[in-house]
Amino acid sequence: MWQMPQAQLLVTYHEARRRYAEKKFARDTERGRLHWLRARAFASIKGSITERTNAVDASDELARKGQHVRELTRELDLLKADVDVIAATLRLRGMMPAGFQEDAMTYGSSMSDEGEPSDQG
Repeated sequence: MWQMPQAQLLVTYHEARRRYAEKKFARDTERGRLHWLRARAFASIKGSITERTNAVDASDELARKGQHVRELTRELDLLKADVDVIAATLRLRGMMPAGFQEDAMTYGSSMSDEGEPSDQG
């Protein structure tokens, strides 16, 4: 990357940011669907709260969907690492200020990976 022309490096950086934003949207959409399916299953099952919770937790379909969301999160983390490396290269070349905050990186930064508000901001 260090020997890439500046124009190509910037194009690569913006492409990686775009892919990151798309993957984050897809992961968040799947996470929302999973929460909705879990809530729907919980409401449709008869029994006490503990029995309902255990039945939802034991569901193979919901477990597969949860695994899919975890895989999307892993892919997203790898893509963010790529974006961070490209951004570091740009900063080392003096093409980007050190305190620059990428719009795609700060999207949803007030939420943790589990969908809960974070303490960071």
